[in-house]
Amino acid sequence: MFNNLSEKLDKALHVLKGHGSITEVNVAETLKEVRRALLDADVNYKIAKDFTNRVKEKALGQNVLTTLQPGQLMVKIVKDELTQLMGGDAAGINLSETPSIILMSGLQGSGKTTFSGKLANYLKTKKTKKPLLVACDVYRPAAIDQLHIVGEQINVEVYSDKGNNDPVAIAQAGIAHAKANGYNVVIIDTAGRLAVDEVMMTEISNIHKAVKPQETLFVVDSMTGQDAVNTAKAFNDILNFEGVILTKLDGDTRGGAAISIKSVVNKPIKFIGTGEKMDAIDVFYPSRMADRILGMGDVVSLVERAQEQFDEEEARKIQKKIAKNQFGFDDFLKQIQQVKKMGSMKDLVGMIPGAGKMMKNMDIDDDAFKHIEAIIHSMTPEERSKPSVINASRKKRIGKGSGTSVQEVNQLLKQFNQMSKMMKMMQGGGGKKMMQMMQNMPR
Repeated sequence: MFNNLSEKLDKALHVLKGHGSITEVNVAETLKEVRRALLDADVNYKIAKDFTNRVKEKALGQNVLTTLQPGQLMVKIVKDELTQLMGGDAAGINLSETPSIILMSGLQGSGKTTFSGKLANYLKTKKTKKPLLVACDVYRPAAIDQLHIVGEQINVEVYSDKGNNDPVAIAQAGIAHAKANGYNVVIIDTAGRLAVDEVMMTEISNIHKAVKPQETLFVVDSMTGQDAVNTAKAFNDILNFEGVILTKLDGDTRGGAAISIKSVVNKPIKFIGTGEKMDAIDVFYPSRMADRILGMGDVVSLVERAQEQFDEEEARKIQKKIAKNQFGFDDFLKQIQQVKKMGSMKDLVGMIPGAGKMMKNMDIDDDAFKHIEAIIHSMTPEERSKPSVINASRKKRIGKGSGTSVQEVNQLLKQFNQMSKMMKMMQGGGGKKMMQMMQNMPR
Protein backbone atom coordinates (compact mmCIF):
# COMPACT_ATOMS: atom_id res chain seq x y z
CA MET A 1 0.00 0.00 0.00
CA PHE A 2 1.57 3.30 -1.20
CA ASN A 3 5.04 1.70 -1.35
CA ASN A 4 6.43 4.11 -3.97
CA LEU A 5 5.08 7.19 -2.19
CA SER A 6 6.42 5.96 1.17
CA GLU A 7 9.86 5.35 -0.32
CA LYS A 8 10.03 8.79 -1.98
CA LEU A 9 8.83 10.63 1.13
CA ASP A 10 11.36 8.73 3.22
CA LYS A 11 14.16 9.81 0.85
CA ALA A 12 12.92 13.42 0.88
CA LEU A 13 12.85 13.58 4.69
CA HIS A 14 16.06 11.57 5.18
CA VAL A 15 18.28 14.69 5.13
CA LEU A 16 16.37 16.17 8.03
CA LYS A 17 16.07 13.00 10.11
CA GLY A 18 19.58 13.16 11.58
CA HIS A 19 20.99 15.66 14.04
CA GLY A 20 23.04 17.50 11.41
CA SER A 21 22.75 21.15 10.57
CA ILE A 22 19.34 22.17 9.24
CA THR A 23 18.83 25.36 7.34
CA GLU A 24 15.92 27.15 5.72
CA VAL A 25 17.53 26.20 2.39
CA ASN A 26 17.52 22.42 2.98
CA VAL A 27 13.99 22.59 4.49
CA ALA A 28 12.88 24.20 1.21
CA GLU A 29 14.80 21.59 -0.80
CA THR A 30 13.23 18.76 1.22
CA LEU A 31 9.73 20.13 0.72
CA LYS A 32 10.39 20.42 -3.00
CA GLU A 33 11.11 16.67 -3.00
CA VAL A 34 8.00 16.04 -0.89
CA ARG A 35 5.92 17.94 -3.45
CA ARG A 36 7.51 15.92 -6.26
CA ALA A 37 6.68 12.67 -4.41
CA LEU A 38 3.03 13.75 -4.05
CA LEU A 39 2.80 14.69 -7.74
CA ASP A 40 4.28 11.29 -8.71
CA ALA A 41 1.54 9.70 -6.56
CA ASP A 42 -0.99 11.53 -8.80
CA VAL A 43 -1.95 14.18 -6.25
CA ASN A 44 -3.36 17.36 -7.85
CA TYR A 45 -0.62 20.04 -8.28
CA LYS A 46 -2.50 22.75 -6.34
CA ILE A 47 -3.16 20.37 -3.42
CA ALA A 48 0.51 19.28 -3.34
CA LYS A 49 1.73 22.90 -3.48
CA ASP A 50 -0.70 24.09 -0.76
CA PHE A 51 0.33 21.10 1.39
CA THR A 52 4.07 21.86 1.23
CA ASN A 53 3.41 25.57 1.81
CA ARG A 54 1.48 24.75 5.00
CA VAL A 55 4.25 22.40 6.18
CA LYS A 56 6.90 25.06 5.52
CA GLU A 57 4.88 27.72 7.36
CA LYS A 58 4.42 25.46 10.39
CA ALA A 59 8.02 24.26 10.34
CA LEU A 60 9.48 27.75 10.34
CA GLY A 61 6.82 28.96 12.80
CA GLN A 62 7.85 26.23 15.28
CA ASN A 63 11.56 27.05 14.89
CA VAL A 64 12.46 23.64 13.50
CA LEU A 65 15.93 24.99 12.75
CA THR A 66 16.75 25.54 16.43
CA THR A 67 15.30 22.36 17.98
CA LEU A 68 17.50 19.49 19.17
CA GLN A 69 15.77 16.98 16.89
CA PRO A 70 14.64 19.03 13.90
CA GLY A 71 14.19 16.02 11.61
CA GLN A 72 11.75 14.32 13.97
CA LEU A 73 9.75 17.52 14.42
CA MET A 74 9.62 17.96 10.64
CA VAL A 75 8.32 14.39 10.16
CA LYS A 76 5.66 15.05 12.83
CA ILE A 77 4.52 18.23 11.02
CA VAL A 78 4.31 16.33 7.69
CA LYS A 79 2.37 13.53 9.42
CA ASP A 80 -0.09 15.96 11.07
CA GLU A 81 -0.67 17.80 7.78
CA LEU A 82 -1.17 14.52 5.88
CA THR A 83 -3.72 13.47 8.52
CA GLN A 84 -5.65 16.73 8.11
CA LEU A 85 -5.48 16.50 4.30
CA MET A 86 -7.10 13.05 4.45
CA GLY A 87 -9.89 14.18 6.78
CA GLY A 88 -8.51 14.47 10.32
CA ASP A 89 -10.79 12.11 12.26
CA ALA A 90 -12.40 8.82 11.25
CA ALA A 91 -15.97 9.31 9.99
CA GLY A 92 -18.73 7.01 11.22
CA ILE A 93 -21.67 5.62 9.27
CA ASN A 94 -25.22 6.83 10.00
CA LEU A 95 -27.40 3.90 11.10
CA SER A 96 -29.92 5.92 13.13
CA GLU A 97 -33.05 4.95 11.14
CA THR A 98 -34.83 1.58 11.03
CA PRO A 99 -34.22 0.41 8.44
CA SER A 100 -31.13 2.51 7.64
CA ILE A 101 -30.86 2.92 3.87
CA ILE A 102 -27.40 2.97 2.26
CA LEU A 103 -27.17 3.84 -1.45
CA MET A 104 -24.02 2.67 -3.26
CA SER A 105 -22.85 4.69 -6.28
CA GLY A 106 -19.83 4.60 -8.58
CA LEU A 107 -18.47 3.70 -12.00
CA GLN A 108 -18.53 0.20 -13.46
CA GLY A 109 -15.47 -1.77 -12.39
CA SER A 110 -14.88 0.21 -9.19
CA GLY A 111 -15.75 -2.82 -7.04
CA LYS A 112 -19.17 -1.50 -5.99
CA THR A 113 -21.06 -4.83 -5.99
CA THR A 114 -18.30 -6.67 -4.10
CA PHE A 115 -17.99 -3.83 -1.58
CA SER A 116 -21.78 -3.83 -1.02
CA GLY A 117 -21.29 -7.41 0.19
CA LYS A 118 -18.25 -6.48 2.31
CA LEU A 119 -20.20 -3.66 3.95
CA ALA A 120 -23.17 -5.98 4.63
CA ASN A 121 -20.77 -8.52 6.18
CA TYR A 122 -19.08 -5.80 8.29
CA LEU A 123 -22.43 -4.49 9.60
CA LYS A 124 -23.62 -8.03 10.31
CA THR A 125 -20.49 -9.27 12.12
CA LYS A 126 -19.14 -6.08 13.75
CA LYS A 127 -22.31 -4.03 14.34
CA THR A 128 -24.77 -6.94 14.91
CA LYS A 129 -27.12 -5.60 12.21
CA LYS A 130 -29.47 -7.57 9.98
CA PRO A 131 -28.71 -6.24 6.47
CA LEU A 132 -30.57 -6.79 3.19
CA LEU A 133 -28.82 -6.34 -0.16
CA VAL A 134 -30.95 -4.93 -3.01
CA ALA A 135 -29.89 -5.48 -6.65
CA CYS A 136 -30.78 -2.40 -8.72
CA ASP A 137 -28.49 -2.85 -11.73
CA VAL A 138 -31.13 -3.53 -14.41
CA TYR A 139 -28.62 -3.40 -17.28
CA ARG A 140 -26.25 -6.18 -16.29
CA PRO A 141 -27.91 -9.50 -15.33
CA ALA A 142 -24.38 -10.61 -14.33
CA ALA A 143 -24.32 -7.87 -11.66
CA ILE A 144 -27.52 -9.27 -10.11
CA ASP A 145 -26.09 -12.81 -10.20
CA GLN A 146 -22.83 -11.52 -8.71
CA LEU A 147 -24.68 -9.90 -5.80
CA HIS A 148 -26.56 -13.17 -5.16
CA ILE A 149 -23.25 -15.08 -5.08
CA VAL A 150 -21.78 -12.50 -2.67
CA GLY A 151 -24.94 -12.74 -0.51
CA GLU A 152 -24.59 -16.54 -0.30
CA GLN A 153 -20.93 -16.23 0.75
CA ILE A 154 -21.79 -14.02 3.72
CA ASN A 155 -25.24 -15.53 4.42
CA VAL A 156 -27.12 -12.28 3.72
CA GLU A 157 -30.38 -12.18 1.73
CA VAL A 158 -30.42 -10.41 -1.66
CA TYR A 159 -33.63 -8.86 -2.99
CA SER A 160 -33.90 -8.70 -6.80
CA ASP A 161 -36.51 -8.63 -9.55
CA LYS A 162 -34.99 -9.65 -12.88
CA GLY A 163 -38.21 -9.02 -14.83
CA ASN A 164 -38.39 -5.40 -13.69
CA ASN A 165 -36.45 -2.70 -15.59
CA ASP A 166 -37.26 0.14 -13.19
CA PRO A 167 -34.47 0.53 -10.59
CA VAL A 168 -36.54 3.02 -8.55
CA ALA A 169 -39.41 0.50 -8.23
CA ILE A 170 -36.97 -2.30 -7.30
CA ALA A 171 -35.33 -0.13 -4.63
CA GLN A 172 -38.72 0.81 -3.13
CA ALA A 173 -39.92 -2.83 -3.20
CA GLY A 174 -36.66 -3.90 -1.54
CA ILE A 175 -37.16 -1.39 1.29
CA ALA A 176 -40.78 -2.60 1.74
CA HIS A 177 -39.47 -6.20 1.89
CA ALA A 178 -36.91 -5.16 4.52
CA LYS A 179 -39.58 -3.48 6.70
CA ALA A 180 -41.88 -6.51 6.44
CA ASN A 181 -39.13 -8.99 7.36
CA GLY A 182 -37.26 -7.25 10.19
CA TYR A 183 -34.15 -6.07 8.31
CA ASN A 184 -32.62 -2.99 9.92
CA VAL A 185 -30.16 -2.03 7.15
CA VAL A 186 -30.82 -1.89 3.39
CA ILE A 187 -27.82 -1.66 1.03
CA ILE A 188 -28.83 -0.70 -2.51
CA ASP A 189 -26.37 -1.66 -5.27
CA THR A 190 -26.90 0.54 -8.34
CA ALA A 191 -25.75 0.37 -11.97
CA GLY A 192 -22.35 1.69 -12.93
CA ARG A 193 -21.15 3.01 -16.27
CA LEU A 194 -17.76 3.10 -17.92
CA ALA A 195 -17.83 6.90 -17.71
CA VAL A 196 -19.95 9.65 -16.14
CA ASP A 197 -22.98 10.26 -18.40
CA GLU A 198 -26.27 12.10 -18.18
CA VAL A 199 -28.48 8.97 -18.28
CA MET A 200 -26.62 7.37 -15.41
CA MET A 201 -26.65 10.53 -13.30
CA THR A 202 -30.38 11.04 -13.85
CA GLU A 203 -31.12 7.44 -12.92
CA ILE A 204 -29.15 7.41 -9.66
CA SER A 205 -30.52 10.87 -8.81
CA ASN A 206 -34.06 9.48 -9.22
CA ILE A 207 -33.28 6.51 -6.92
CA HIS A 208 -31.73 8.93 -4.40
CA LYS A 209 -34.85 11.17 -4.38
CA ALA A 210 -37.22 8.18 -4.10
CA VAL A 211 -35.55 6.26 -1.25
CA LYS A 212 -34.05 9.22 0.71
CA PRO A 213 -31.02 7.26 2.01
CA GLN A 214 -29.32 8.04 5.34
CA GLU A 215 -25.99 7.31 3.64
CA THR A 216 -25.03 7.69 -0.02
CA LEU A 217 -21.55 6.28 -0.53
CA PHE A 218 -19.35 6.80 -3.57
CA VAL A 219 -17.22 3.73 -4.36
CA VAL A 220 -14.01 4.46 -6.24
CA ASP A 221 -11.10 2.37 -7.48
CA SER A 222 -8.08 3.94 -5.74
CA MET A 223 -5.78 2.75 -8.55
CA THR A 224 -7.30 5.32 -10.93
CA GLY A 225 -5.60 8.17 -9.03
CA GLN A 226 -6.58 11.69 -10.07
CA ASP A 227 -9.36 10.39 -12.38
CA ALA A 228 -11.01 8.96 -9.27
CA VAL A 229 -11.04 12.40 -7.66
CA ASN A 230 -12.57 14.02 -10.75
CA THR A 231 -15.29 11.33 -10.93
CA ALA A 232 -16.04 11.79 -7.22
CA LYS A 233 -16.58 15.51 -7.83
CA ALA A 234 -19.03 14.80 -10.71
CA PHE A 235 -21.04 12.38 -8.53
CA ASN A 236 -21.00 14.70 -5.52
CA ASP A 237 -22.37 17.60 -7.58
CA ILE A 238 -25.47 15.47 -8.33
CA LEU A 239 -25.88 13.33 -5.18
CA ASN A 240 -24.18 15.35 -2.42
CA PHE A 241 -23.03 12.00 -0.99
CA GLU A 242 -22.02 11.43 2.63
CA GLY A 243 -18.77 9.61 2.13
CA VAL A 244 -16.24 7.83 -0.07
CA ILE A 245 -15.16 4.20 -0.17
CA LEU A 246 -11.71 3.47 -1.64
CA THR A 247 -11.35 -0.04 -3.08
CA LYS A 248 -8.29 -1.99 -4.25
CA LEU A 249 -5.90 -0.32 -1.80
CA ASP A 250 -4.04 -3.63 -1.69
CA GLY A 251 -3.02 -3.14 -5.33
CA ASP A 252 -0.11 -1.14 -6.70
CA THR A 253 -1.86 2.13 -5.93
CA ARG A 254 -0.11 5.49 -6.16
CA GLY A 255 -2.14 7.00 -3.32
CA GLY A 256 -3.29 10.20 -5.05
CA ALA A 257 -6.98 9.48 -4.54
CA ALA A 258 -6.64 8.73 -0.81
CA ILE A 259 -4.60 11.86 -0.19
CA SER A 260 -6.56 14.42 -2.22
CA ILE A 261 -10.18 13.26 -2.50
CA LYS A 262 -11.24 14.84 0.82
CA SER A 263 -9.96 18.30 -0.07
CA VAL A 264 -11.64 18.21 -3.51
CA VAL A 265 -15.15 17.04 -2.55
CA ASN A 266 -15.01 17.91 1.18
CA LYS A 267 -16.44 14.49 2.05
CA PRO A 268 -14.67 11.94 4.24
CA ILE A 269 -13.29 8.57 3.20
CA LYS A 270 -15.32 6.19 5.40
CA PHE A 271 -14.06 2.73 4.45
CA ILE A 272 -11.26 1.13 2.45
CA GLY A 273 -11.06 -2.23 0.69
CA THR A 274 -7.81 -4.07 1.38
CA GLY A 275 -8.22 -7.39 -0.42
CA GLU A 276 -10.56 -9.79 -2.19
CA LYS A 277 -12.02 -11.60 0.81
CA MET A 278 -15.38 -10.53 2.26
CA ASP A 279 -13.76 -9.40 5.53
CA ALA A 280 -11.13 -7.24 3.73
CA ILE A 281 -12.74 -3.97 4.79
CA ASP A 282 -11.35 -1.38 7.20
CA VAL A 283 -12.68 1.83 8.70
CA PHE A 284 -10.53 4.64 7.29
CA TYR A 285 -8.44 6.36 9.98
CA PRO A 286 -6.53 9.32 8.45
CA SER A 287 -3.89 9.40 11.21
CA ARG A 288 -3.17 5.67 10.89
CA MET A 289 -2.95 5.97 7.10
CA ALA A 290 -0.53 8.91 7.46
CA ASP A 291 1.63 6.72 9.75
CA ARG A 292 1.68 3.97 7.13
CA ILE A 293 2.50 6.36 4.28
CA LEU A 294 5.45 7.69 6.30
CA GLY A 295 6.66 4.15 7.06
CA MET A 296 5.69 4.26 10.74
CA GLY A 297 3.39 1.23 10.52
CA ASP A 298 -0.05 0.93 12.09
CA VAL A 299 0.28 -0.95 15.36
CA VAL A 300 -3.20 0.08 16.60
CA SER A 301 -4.96 -1.57 13.63
CA LEU A 302 -2.72 -4.63 13.98
CA VAL A 303 -3.65 -5.02 17.67
CA GLU A 304 -7.35 -4.49 16.87
CA ARG A 305 -7.26 -7.24 14.25
CA ALA A 306 -5.46 -9.57 16.67
CA GLN A 307 -8.06 -8.87 19.37
CA GLU A 308 -10.90 -9.65 16.96
CA GLN A 309 -9.45 -13.12 16.38
CA PHE A 310 -8.40 -13.69 20.02
CA ASP A 311 -10.20 -16.61 21.64
CA GLU A 312 -9.90 -16.32 25.43
CA GLU A 313 -10.94 -19.92 26.12
CA GLU A 314 -8.47 -21.25 23.54
CA ALA A 315 -5.71 -19.05 25.02
CA ARG A 316 -6.32 -20.54 28.48
CA LYS A 317 -6.09 -24.09 27.09
CA ILE A 318 -2.82 -23.28 25.31
CA GLN A 319 -1.37 -21.72 28.49
CA LYS A 320 -2.09 -24.93 30.38
CA LYS A 321 -0.51 -27.03 27.63
CA ILE A 322 2.62 -24.85 27.60
CA ALA A 323 2.93 -25.19 31.39
CA LYS A 324 2.72 -29.00 31.09
CA ASN A 325 5.03 -29.17 28.01
CA GLN A 326 2.09 -30.47 25.96
CA PHE A 327 2.01 -27.74 23.28
CA GLY A 328 1.96 -29.58 19.95
CA PHE A 329 1.56 -29.03 16.22
CA ASP A 330 -2.26 -29.14 16.37
CA ASP A 331 -2.12 -26.12 18.71
CA PHE A 332 0.41 -24.47 16.37
CA LEU A 333 -1.98 -25.04 13.45
CA LYS A 334 -4.79 -23.29 15.36
CA GLN A 335 -2.49 -20.30 15.92
CA ILE A 336 -1.74 -20.14 12.17
CA GLN A 337 -5.48 -20.21 11.36
CA GLN A 338 -6.01 -17.22 13.69
CA VAL A 339 -3.18 -15.24 12.05
CA LYS A 340 -4.61 -15.99 8.59
CA LYS A 341 -7.99 -14.62 9.63
CA MET A 342 -6.35 -11.26 10.41
CA GLY A 343 -5.89 -10.47 6.70
CA SER A 344 -3.30 -10.67 3.93
CA MET A 345 0.31 -11.12 5.01
CA LYS A 346 1.43 -8.13 2.92
CA ASP A 347 -1.09 -5.91 4.71
CA LEU A 348 -0.08 -7.19 8.16
CA VAL A 349 3.63 -6.64 7.47
CA GLY A 350 2.84 -3.08 6.37
CA MET A 351 1.38 -2.44 9.84
CA ILE A 352 4.66 -3.25 11.59
CA PRO A 353 6.82 -0.10 11.97
CA GLY A 354 9.86 -0.29 9.70
CA ALA A 355 8.97 -3.73 8.31
CA GLY A 356 7.67 -2.34 5.02
CA LYS A 357 11.05 -0.73 4.28
CA MET A 358 13.01 -3.84 5.30
CA MET A 359 10.88 -6.14 3.13
CA LYS A 360 10.15 -3.79 0.20
CA ASN A 361 11.77 -6.08 -2.40
CA MET A 362 10.32 -9.28 -0.96
CA ASP A 363 7.17 -10.78 -2.43
CA ILE A 364 5.05 -11.66 0.59
CA ASP A 365 2.72 -14.42 -0.50
CA ASP A 366 -0.65 -14.96 1.20
CA ASP A 367 0.16 -18.69 0.93
CA ALA A 368 3.21 -18.21 3.16
CA PHE A 369 1.85 -20.82 5.61
CA LYS A 370 0.86 -23.33 2.91
CA HIS A 371 3.98 -25.53 3.09
CA ILE A 372 3.93 -25.41 6.93
CA GLU A 373 0.30 -26.59 6.97
CA ALA A 374 1.16 -29.31 4.41
CA ILE A 375 4.02 -30.59 6.62
CA ILE A 376 1.81 -30.63 9.75
CA HIS A 377 -1.05 -32.38 7.90
CA SER A 378 1.43 -35.09 6.79
CA MET A 379 2.22 -35.94 10.42
CA THR A 380 0.42 -38.67 12.35
CA PRO A 381 -1.70 -37.65 15.40
CA GLU A 382 1.11 -38.95 17.64
CA GLU A 383 3.75 -36.86 15.81
CA ARG A 384 1.61 -33.73 16.06
CA SER A 385 1.09 -34.15 19.81
CA LYS A 386 4.66 -35.38 20.56
CA PRO A 387 7.09 -33.80 18.06
CA SER A 388 10.02 -35.40 19.93
CA VAL A 389 9.16 -38.81 18.36
CA ILE A 390 9.93 -37.52 14.84
CA ASN A 391 13.14 -39.31 13.79
CA ALA A 392 15.01 -39.38 10.45
CA SER A 393 12.75 -41.94 8.74
CA ARG A 394 9.63 -40.11 9.90
CA LYS A 395 11.04 -36.81 8.58
CA LYS A 396 11.59 -38.46 5.19
CA ARG A 397 7.99 -39.74 5.13
CA ILE A 398 6.56 -36.35 6.23
CA GLY A 399 8.60 -34.53 3.57
CA LYS A 400 7.43 -36.91 0.85
CA GLY A 401 3.79 -36.71 1.97
CA SER A 402 3.78 -32.91 2.07
CA GLY A 403 5.69 -32.34 -1.18
CA THR A 404 8.55 -30.68 0.73
CA SER A 405 12.14 -31.63 1.57
CA VAL A 406 13.65 -33.11 4.73
CA GLN A 407 15.50 -29.77 5.17
CA GLU A 408 12.16 -27.91 5.26
CA VAL A 409 10.78 -30.40 7.81
CA ASN A 410 13.94 -29.90 9.93
CA GLN A 411 13.58 -26.13 9.64
CA LEU A 412 9.96 -26.25 10.85
CA LEU A 413 10.86 -28.51 13.79
CA LYS A 414 13.70 -26.16 14.76
CA GLN A 415 11.41 -23.08 14.59
CA PHE A 416 8.72 -24.93 16.55
CA ASN A 417 11.18 -25.85 19.33
CA GLN A 418 12.47 -22.26 19.54
CA MET A 419 8.93 -20.92 19.72
CA SER A 420 7.95 -23.45 22.40
CA LYS A 421 10.97 -22.43 24.53
CA MET A 422 10.13 -18.74 24.11
CA MET A 423 6.49 -19.33 25.10
CA LYS A 424 7.62 -21.31 28.14
CA MET A 425 10.00 -18.46 29.10
CA MET A 426 7.23 -15.88 28.69
CA GLN A 427 4.93 -17.92 30.91
CA GLY A 428 7.56 -18.39 33.58
CA GLY A 429 9.40 -15.44 35.06
CA GLY A 430 11.32 -14.78 31.86
CA GLY A 431 8.94 -12.23 30.36
CA LYS A 432 10.63 -9.34 32.16
CA LYS A 433 14.07 -10.68 31.28
CA MET A 434 13.14 -10.87 27.59
CA MET A 435 11.79 -7.33 27.62
CA GLN A 436 15.06 -6.09 29.13
CA MET A 437 17.05 -7.94 26.48
CA MET A 438 14.92 -6.40 23.72
CA GLN A 439 15.29 -2.90 25.18
CA ASN A 440 19.08 -3.27 25.22
CA MET A 441 19.27 -4.41 21.61
CA PRO A 442 21.02 -1.95 19.28
CA ARG A 443 18.61 0.13 17.16
